[in-house]
Order: sequence, then structure tokens, then C-alpha cells
Amino acid sequence: MIADVENKDKRQIYQTSIIQQTSYWSEVKKMQGVDSKAFNFKVKGEDLFNDFAGDTYMIGDLLILIQHIDEEACIAYVPYGPEIEPAEEVQGYFLEQLSESLRSFLPKTCLMIRYDLSWESHWAKEEDCYDVHGNWLGVPDKKIQEIRLNFNTENWNLRKANTDILPSNTIFMDLKKDTDVLLGEMKSKTRYNINLSKRKGVRVRSLGFESLDIWYALYKETAARNNFFLHDISYFRIVLSAKANDSTSPADVYLLVAEVDEQPLSAMFLVVSNKRGTYLYGASATDNRNYMASYALQWRAMELAKEKGCTEYDFFGVAPQADPSHPMYGLYRFKTGFGGTMYHRLGCWDYPLNKDKYQYYISMEFKNQSYHLS
Repeated sequence: MIADVENKDKRQIYQTSIIQQTSYWSEVKKMQGVDSKAFNFKVKGEDLFNDFAGDTYMIGDLLILIQHIDEEACIAYVPYGPEIEPAEEVQGYFLEQLSESLRSFLPKTCLMIRYDLSWESHWAKEEDCYDVHGNWLGVPDKKIQEIRLNFNTENWNLRKANTDILPSNTIFMDLKKDTDVLLGEMKSKTRYNINLSKRKGVRVRSLGFESLDIWYALYKETAARNNFFLHDISYFRIVLSAKANDSTSPADVYLLVAEVDEQPLSAMFLVVSNKRGTYLYGASATDNRNYMASYALQWRAMELAKEKGCTEYDFFGVAPQADPSHPMYGLYRFKTGFGGTMYHRLGCWDYPLNKDKYQYYISMEFKNQSYHLS
């Protein structure tokens, strides 16, 4: 199936709306001390899609991060890649063939390739996976997932990872619609809170690099309130300062803050890549929540993304359904209020290259599952 795989310059990664597959993201990871590699691959269109006629070849590429576990082992991690999404019945075979083609290009200590797939979940497309109220029921047991993705593969070697690294559930807003239409499609409470924030004097502005401390103070408050891992300020300094302007896939990063009388109440990182604006990181103050600053902030981010030519806005992470017991249920309620379309991804899938070491690694990983910022 895969006709050819070759190394490529990371600066020449193709333009894409997936920021984790851009030259910009490779620069972010380089500044964080993570090595990366980029590859082109060539495959016949008729091998990927049922309705593709002729002998035309498609050229795709992918960015791979080399994450070292120790001196004797590493992982090839593909964040939200590859971007090309084949027909469902050949997806597993495609990943198998791509993995075997990549094997010789990866370090000998590489124990697996982990694909964090942005492809739509197979179980998000079927009516019997939703209840009578339209709520998604989620994915079946891991073994059933593996049977389905390994269909048509030669070695049945694809394994569902113990945890997803990047968010596997999100909401997309269609920014091609007029702003009046977007507002009209929101839940009435969300629309009311956007207007309320304006009446209360909330203003949103873009911060410069020198104001990163404002973001970090809000971020520390949020981490303490929600009990999640606290990154050092240098992590966000890199995200804001990394540039890939001499490449074919740069990205623009905006640090937005919502404030009242110069008092910061909420802040976020908006990343614009190709035609998509992505809400990457967010934070808010514990006090003065009655100002509804986070609503004003999200609406301004959508307006800014629209001004920059984006046709969609990615909320980047929600609970998969309206489940009050889910740790991201609060985000689900907040983000679904803006309308948009829920999207469920396939998430992380592993292709072991060294089965013995892989088995040991995942047994250790299972004991230490957590959400990651990657």
C-alpha cells in the first residue's frame, strides 16, 4: 500500500489546520528538548478511498516526536497524525503498512509508534451508539475496538493505548457562519452571559510576551482549584515565543486576557493554523466569576479567529457526553453552550516494534494514567 517513505525537512511540513502537525509545533518541542522527525509518504488514492478512481498517488506527511523513556528505550509519538483519513475498512491496514515503512527510519531503541489519531471514532457514526436523547454512549470494550481497527491487517498488531494523550473529544464551531447566526445558535444562557459580561465592563485584549506573568498567575489559581499538574512558566513562554515563519506550516499564537478595570479575570492561548483557530490553554480567577469573563473571552477568540481567515474553531477538549461524574463535565457544560458540533476522535493507538519491551512499558503506564499537555 505505501509506495514510498522518505525523510523531509521539518520546515517543509505541509500546511495544515492541525497545529500538532506543523513546523511550529516541531519548534515548540525542540525548545522543550524533544527531538522530532518529519516524513513524506506516498500511497495510491484508490488504496485509501472507495470512490477514488485511477492510478493517482497521494503524497502525505507526518511529524513524529521522539520521546525518550530512558537511555535504552524511546517512543515515536505522532500527535493527531497522520492527517490523511482513509476509508474505515482500510484504516488499520494503512497504519500497519505505514508503521512497517517507518520502522527503519526510527531509532533502534524505539519500542513502539503511538498514533494519537484525530480521525473520527467508528462508534460516533452509528445510530445505535446514541441513546434516545442523542447522547453518545461511548466506545465498546478495548478488545472490540482492536478487532475492528485490525480488520484487514496482516499481523493484528495495533493496540488501543491505555490512555489518550491529546483530547479525543472536542467541539467545532463553524466560523463560516455570520456572527449573528453563531450567536443565535448558542444556548440562551450562554448568549445572555456574553452580553452580561459586556454590560459589566469586561474587555478582552491581546497580551504581549512581557505580560506572561498575568497568564501564569491565573493559571496557578486554576491548577490549584482543579487539582491538575502545574507546568512551569517556561512551558508557556516557549509556546508563545516559538516561531516557524520560514516554514510552509507556521502558526500564530495569541495570548488573550479578559479583564475589568485592568484586573485580569480570565485568559487563554489561541493558536491560528491554516483555517482553524484552536483554544489551546485556558485559565480563570477564582473570585469575581459573576462577571462571566470566560464567556467574553471565548467569543472574542472566535471573532479574532474569524478575522484571521479561519473557517472553524476548535474548543480542544470536553467530556464525551453529559456525564456529571466525568472530570471534564464542567467544561462540557460551558463549551456546549456555545453550540457547535461534537466530534469524537479515535484517540491513541499503538503499533509495537519491540513487543517484550512494549508489554512492560504499558503495564507501568497503566499504573500512572493521567491527562497530559502535549
